[in-house]
Amino acid sequence: MTATTTHMTAPAPGAGLAVFDEFAPGGETAYANAVQRFREQGIVLPTFAQLRDPSTIPASVTEALATVDKDAPDPRNLFRVHWFNDHADDPTGPNHPGVVDVPNHVELPPELTGVEARIVLAFGNRFPMIRAHKVLAAYSCLVARLVTGRFDPTVSRAIWPSTGNYARGGVAISRIMGCRGVAVLPEGMSRERFEWLDRWIEHPDDVIRTYGTESNVKEIYDECNRLAQDPTNVILNQFSEFSNHLGHYGVTGPALETVYRHVTADRPGRLAAFVSASGSAGTLGAGDYLKDAEQARIVAVEALECPTLLYNGFGDHNIQGIGDKHVPLIHNVTNTDLVVGISDRSTDELDLLFNSPAGKRVLAERGVPEPVIGALVDMGYSSICNTLAAITAAKRWDLGPDDVIVTVATDGSELYDSEREKVMSTHYPGGFDDDEAAAVFSRHLEDVSTEHTLDMGPVERDRVFNLGYFTWVEQQGVSIPDFEVRRDQAWWDGLRPLLDGWDERIRQFNRDTGLAAD
Repeated sequence: MTATTTHMTAPAPGAGLAVFDEFAPGGETAYANAVQRFREQGIVLPTFAQLRDPSTIPASVTEALATVDKDAPDPRNLFRVHWFNDHADDPTGPNHPGVVDVPNHVELPPELTGVEARIVLAFGNRFPMIRAHKVLAAYSCLVARLVTGRFDPTVSRAIWPSTGNYARGGVAISRIMGCRGVAVLPEGMSRERFEWLDRWIEHPDDVIRTYGTESNVKEIYDECNRLAQDPTNVILNQFSEFSNHLGHYGVTGPALETVYRHVTADRPGRLAAFVSASGSAGTLGAGDYLKDAEQARIVAVEALECPTLLYNGFGDHNIQGIGDKHVPLIHNVTNTDLVVGISDRSTDELDLLFNSPAGKRVLAERGVPEPVIGALVDMGYSSICNTLAAITAAKRWDLGPDDVIVTVATDGSELYDSEREKVMSTHYPGGFDDDEAAAVFSRHLEDVSTEHTLDMGPVERDRVFNLGYFTWVEQQGVSIPDFEVRRDQAWWDGLRPLLDGWDERIRQFNRDTGLAAD
């Protein structure tokens, strides 16, 4: 075991945050156990650089993947935790698609969006195992701990607090890394999430259902604080693990830049904005990259029924995937340019429009091209939320045909079939016909309002930043210096080199297991 250790001579503001810039004091045993476990199970770790650019993955690994089901609990699928997986066009064929040069995406036309700005979504359901991009966040959080001696897969349980997809991603990553993963999520999340967990969890008590639905994040934290009393439980809190932010900065950001450059190759345009629902704020890290690289503005989105950033409000909603009622510790608030509120009534009904025969007929009548209509199945609730926020931002800023907005379709509609049934039974018990589909189109696409938007100048950035105090300092015990240091963009800039440091540790880890790929 050749891991090295370094120690800071004195604590500095931010040093108490979970950024893992050094090897854990006393972490040699955990590291050695991890090396042995991975050697025995033949597990090789991809670097962040390889996930950023899959063309750099060794040919031996790529060739082996050609026969691996992308949704199987196979350690080789770690090398598919990126945006460049192809789509399997034949659902009855082999489920081991290859790699594409440009991430799968769709550009939504004005006939659908009602704006001239070009709105482009990258598809998150191309990711392996959970068919959502949160598996990247889970890998980022666990691998950063693993290679710095902070997680021992032979004795530790990985605790994954989430409102859905991150917990599923964590369970998948844990299983193929040879350790136990525990999903902590609200009991009211979609049936499909729990059905997936039932298939992947080996110990039924490793699925913990907390009270509530999407907005009940504090209840998740309370359960994690209880679990943390057992030292064998390691809490990988996506809302406060800066490796979540950095994984998206280093992998998702460059992938979306590739999409942007592709769509503007023969039709030039500026990258006007990146849009993402706040959620854990991990995906917003891609916006930090796109602002650094392309001067894009960053739009954070939340549910109008729980307008925490907009109005210091609270409530309940059904845009699954964007947990709220707090400001995540890893949200770089003072780098955010606009906040947009979107109603869950809009996402519920547009999901029905996009996935019903009547809705598809109405979209075709409005001039939406058939390939775009076919691609809408790849948009789940938060994906539709992101789209509506992109439309809102385009209107708010009066963007035109030379402006490009990039966002993500975090998961696909297949995770919400049961929710769609609820919408039908509640609002359309007699069926959903063409007239009702046309009304939904008019209500939620033709009449997108800019009423619930907030330009983030210095005063509003400080207000939203300060709001996080009540969660992180008063409730979760973060020190005031550690909390305050995040107000300075220079501190966030100082995180970026950690990715290269982790990559070197990953390469060393693979060498120590004796499994380093050629």
